[in-house]
Amino acid sequence: MTVDALTDVLGMRVGHATLTGAGRLTGTTVVLAPEGGAVAAVDVRGGGPGTKETDALDPRNVVQKVEAIVLTGGSAYGLDAASGVMAWLEERGRGVRVGPGPTHVVPVVPAACVFDLGRGGDFSARPDAGTGRAAVEDAAASAVGAPVREGGVGAGTGAVVGELKGGVGSASTLLGSGITVAALVVANGAGSAVDPETGVLYGELFQGRVEYPETHVHRAARLRLAQIAASNPRPLLNTTLAVVATDADLSKAQAQKLAGTAHDGIARAVRPVHLLNDGDTVFALATGARPLDAEAPLALNEILAAGADMVTRAIVRAVRAAESVTTDGGTWPGWGELYG
Repeated sequence: MTVDALTDVLGMRVGHATLTGAGRLTGTTVVLAPEGGAVAAVDVRGGGPGTKETDALDPRNVVQKVEAIVLTGGSAYGLDAASGVMAWLEERGRGVRVGPGPTHVVPVVPAACVFDLGRGGDFSARPDAGTGRAAVEDAAASAVGAPVREGGVGAGTGAVVGELKGGVGSASTLLGSGITVAALVVANGAGSAVDPETGVLYGELFQGRVEYPETHVHRAARLRLAQIAASNPRPLLNTTLAVVATDADLSKAQAQKLAGTAHDGIARAVRPVHLLNDGDTVFALATGARPLDAEAPLALNEILAAGADMVTRAIVRAVRAAESVTTDGGTWPGWGELYG
């Protein structure tokens, strides 16, 4: 049984820690790989990224596998959440072995952040190491193949896409080869997810089933969005983050190619994208459970195409799942409130 989420890749778990109330609107999401780790890579396209340990994922460097990926709110401050995940992994002897003892490990925990500072009203409210630990504990406590909570949770708690509320979304597909490809996103783009002329989600134009809102619904939505744009503080920075995972046996170089092509999925669903005030970052994880056909050098192509498709679908699901939020920091309506 599948759940149409990142956790359809066997062994992948997802956990969230959500911080709301008292001026907070932020959080952290952790993707926990199967014990022993997964081959990992990254591709950064935005002009304002906030990341940690991404250099370790370069195919030219020594680290081959990682145990977890951290996606977090709080801009660069929130990268401290990775410290809590690192400590949790160290306690369990999970990481790059650097000595003879069972705890002689260095957990390499790549992380990336979105900008959500002040969206709850308190600019100083942001995730920390304790938030990261809570998120990885939530992931570890979940069952294999459990559904992924979507919308305003974890790193998507304070996410905004254009003038709409953003959040977490996930999607998966089973290829004809038996390989699973899945994605999880934190949709927080400076660009819009909605075509201003029709009210249709850009990402749904690529899914082949588009329902156009009735004229009066779209007119009311445009008026509401214009009012909000005039009253909300304009965000300086945003960022869409994604993790694309597969059970295919990929090298680090192949995983890096997957991370790169998956950015196409963001470009289909958010316009404009990869701006100087975005930090768009995509990680790729491969568990290696299913070999690629060695006699077919282009076998990777279907995985590359599926990764981009799943990122598009995950962004659509994130925006559809996000609920309206009003705080001292602003008002961000959910797509469902305007068009649903």
